[in-house]
Amino acid sequence: MSEKKDYYDLLGVARNASDAELKTAYRRLAMKYHPDRNPGDHEAEAKFKEAKQAYEVLSDSQKRAAYDQFGHAGVEGGGMGGGPGGFNPGDLGDIFGDIFGDIFGGGGGASRQRATQGQDLLYHLELSLEEAVHGKTVEIKVPTLVSCSYCSGTGAAKGSSPEKCTTCDGHGQVRMQRGYFAVQQTCPTCHGRGKMIKNPCDHCYGQGRIKQQKTLSVKVPAGVNEGDRVRLAGEGEAGQQGAPAGDLYVQISVKQHAIFQREGNDLHCQVPISFVMAAIGGEMEIPTIDGRVKLKIPPGTQSGKQFRLRGKGVQASRSGRTGDLFCHVMVETPVNLTKEQTQLLEQLRVSLEAGGIDIIHKGKNGLMEFANFLRV
Repeated sequence: MSEKKDYYDLLGVARNASDAELKTAYRRLAMKYHPDRNPGDHEAEAKFKEAKQAYEVLSDSQKRAAYDQFGHAGVEGGGMGGGPGGFNPGDLGDIFGDIFGDIFGGGGGASRQRATQGQDLLYHLELSLEEAVHGKTVEIKVPTLVSCSYCSGTGAAKGSSPEKCTTCDGHGQVRMQRGYFAVQQTCPTCHGRGKMIKNPCDHCYGQGRIKQQKTLSVKVPAGVNEGDRVRLAGEGEAGQQGAPAGDLYVQISVKQHAIFQREGNDLHCQVPISFVMAAIGGEMEIPTIDGRVKLKIPPGTQSGKQFRLRGKGVQASRSGRTGDLFCHVMVETPVNLTKEQTQLLEQLRVSLEAGGIDIIHKGKNGLMEFANFLRV
């Protein structure tokens, strides 16, 4: 090249571009200017070589640091590889092996595929509201795949072991090439494992894993809510060829409660009271998630009024903050009244309509007498 171009400008990236941005830019240019896609186009070939050289320098941390500090002088001698013209057709296989590696499951070269980690499992656990609030240790039974104890997960019968795949020579991948274009594919014989089992285990039939039901103890922390998950690391399916097992996720669902409704860390309940207590006030016991407490009802309480009991809700499993209990008062209308109770109510109605305050029997004592008839 008569004039050396800036490598960052060649790739069209900023000088602080990440490795991923460099790779993306290089792939785009390599695909655009590849000689197979531009036969006989010498200009495209030159741009392809420039992009390759720029990427080779900038993708190497040491070369990139030298280039950033000294420019082209810091990386002189690296060349473009190949013959006098600076272009080596054999390099294309490596370039496109890297470009298509993600598509076909390979890397930059022929490397054996790693043994597959076991799958994660999901178990649904239903709890009562009290169990979710206070926490509980539960035993569960989970059907899963575990490592075969007879072959120690290798899949080979006792006295034998897996052998190197002859198709891929143990690499797990095979290379296919047509001219300058080459890709890598998973070996169809060993399916990427790099090994073959000639004498499979009689118990797992060469799979290295068998079905089994595991009994596990799950410690559910206090304060869990609907949809929360408890993770048991390594309790999922066993991995292949000794690879790590997956995880087990226990997903919580909470049964509907007869009294309480939960909203976050707060609890809500409805408290029925007689209209006498609503009118003259009083004190009553109400349930909470931890037992019964007394609630004072002030005179003149209307139906629907809300009382807040701080700290009587749920303690969150993560933050430790405790919610509140909200009691919604519902005034009940009495039914099946006796004749005497009906007469008292009639007197009360007449009194209220007349605007009187203290004219039922003996004033307040008369009202209390009336309340005693109706109070449960």
